[in-house]
Amino acid sequence: MGHLAAAAAVATFVAVVGLFAFGRVNWPAFNSSNVTQAITTVGQVVTLAGIAGAVLLIRAHRAPWVARILSWASLSGFVTVTLGMPLAATKLYLHGISVDQEFRTQYLTRLTDSAALRDMNYADLPPYYPAGWFWIGGRVANVFGLDGWEAFKPYAIGSLAVAAVVGLVLWTELVRHDWAVLAATATAALTVTYASPEAYGAVIILLAGPGLLLAWGALHRRDPRAGWGAVVGTGLFLGLAATFYTLYLGWAAFTVVLMALLAAWLSVRETRSWRAILVPALRLVVIAAISGLLALVVWLPYLLEALRGGTATSGTATHYLPESGAVLPLPMVHFSLTGALCLLGTLWLVSRAWSSRRAQALGVGVVAIYLWCLLSMAFTVAGGTLLSFRLEPVLIALLGAAGVFGFIEFAGWIVLATSENPRVKAALVAVGVVGALAFVQDTPRFLAPDITIAYTDTDGDGVRADQRPPGAASYYRDVDAILQQQIPRPRDETVVLTADTSFLSYHPYLGFQALTSHYANPLADFAGRAAAIGEWSELESTDELVDALDSLPWRAPDAFVFRRSPEGYTLRLAEDVYPNDPNVRRYTVTFDERLFDGPRFTVTETGPFVVVTRE
Repeated sequence: MGHLAAAAAVATFVAVVGLFAFGRVNWPAFNSSNVTQAITTVGQVVTLAGIAGAVLLIRAHRAPWVARILSWASLSGFVTVTLGMPLAATKLYLHGISVDQEFRTQYLTRLTDSAALRDMNYADLPPYYPAGWFWIGGRVANVFGLDGWEAFKPYAIGSLAVAAVVGLVLWTELVRHDWAVLAATATAALTVTYASPEAYGAVIILLAGPGLLLAWGALHRRDPRAGWGAVVGTGLFLGLAATFYTLYLGWAAFTVVLMALLAAWLSVRETRSWRAILVPALRLVVIAAISGLLALVVWLPYLLEALRGGTATSGTATHYLPESGAVLPLPMVHFSLTGALCLLGTLWLVSRAWSSRRAQALGVGVVAIYLWCLLSMAFTVAGGTLLSFRLEPVLIALLGAAGVFGFIEFAGWIVLATSENPRVKAALVAVGVVGALAFVQDTPRFLAPDITIAYTDTDGDGVRADQRPPGAASYYRDVDAILQQQIPRPRDETVVLTADTSFLSYHPYLGFQALTSHYANPLADFAGRAAAIGEWSELESTDELVDALDSLPWRAPDAFVFRRSPEGYTLRLAEDVYPNDPNVRRYTVTFDERLFDGPRFTVTETGPFVVVTRE
């Protein structure tokens, strides 16, 4: 625990200093210049050199604390420079404020505005999506005096840097120290490349490898008195997953159950007594109890409310099946550096499945992913999926860690076969170094589409970081000023109906309707609200509209933010059309301007928006 605290402190310091330094220079936009790519490459080489220096100190058994701190600082520096430098000239994180990142930013804005567990969008509802990562981010934003949207980028990068170093500490306690540094570095590089846009999920991926080793050590023990520390650690890992990312909790819990079954079978086979299953069963129960108690920190309000009300029967988050979710992910057959490392990891997992506890733990995790994928495909018959496509980054991280162990062991065999020829050793080290450099310097190019959106989206200050003319979001400040003037109360007490839901990502107003049903709280009745909005648009008088608003079973909008068209005031809404891909259909609802005539509404125009407030 001391190492964890010290490592987290070092990583936080490195991330804060690094991001502050990047922000002090007026860099050109990533999508219009190669300057930030060049500086990123320099930073990556320096941090990888620091990691290599730490490994050399560890292998030489010299200055152990210097080696530890150097590895922590270098790994967190690698994450910070790889993500922070390409984004240095924008205030937005990867993928800007578009699509999924829109509701994530809205969640962080909500929990920055208040520490209370509240739904990211709807009034009077507890949160459905786990609030752990976002709640911590809200407190970080409060400490630094930042708005939620503005804190998103530094908090996301900082949390990944801290998680990478925490993962390193856990690896160090479970495998050889020098191997742990290499495994943690590979996991961090792969996670940053393939999972960093979804930062709150990437944090769990960075801990997944050592988490599985802990779980296997907890459940498969010959001595029933040993391994209880691993039991507690596994429960904490699952509990953290429950508070951060529901899907990863499901996969991790599924994996732990598979491990318990496997451990019980091995114990029965060894002792030839069915009583042997009691030990792994008891440990599984304790793990479930610890993780369940931790999960209730964020899930209890929603569960209590769900017991009192109903949930949606359609339009839920599981209604999504892209092409990648209809096939098994096989990264080990891709012709790339990632594919080569994953192939090496696959070979190592198979060859060491009967002799290495590391291979057994990681192997069960990989098998669980493939079983989850098959279950997800089969679940389509029931009208949903298990979102298995989102587990591919986890698979790559686990196979990548296995690939590191495989490279080390296979290289050792080659060295022995050549009578420990120093030239062979040097050649193998060179292969590893060149492969690592080639992979990491390509990460910004791999993330280029997400980085570009961060520069082309308009931020909360009404600025596009690429210095091009901003979009409609540049008028959000005017919309906010109008609302504050005409409805003079705290923003989080005002319900706004708008199709420009990114407005709610920058300003903590409550929304009457979410972006799509897939991000909506099941307790909010997304379909019922959509039907109500459609009915309002067909009304013929102001009195009818006011009566309809007053008779709603939910809090009615205090304000509307429309777009103007020749036909009237418009809202562009969405409906679920699963199993089609894309799974969302956009449609437009048009309101007659005369519905808002009279003293009961105030109509104000700014830019492309029409702001209507109720008196």
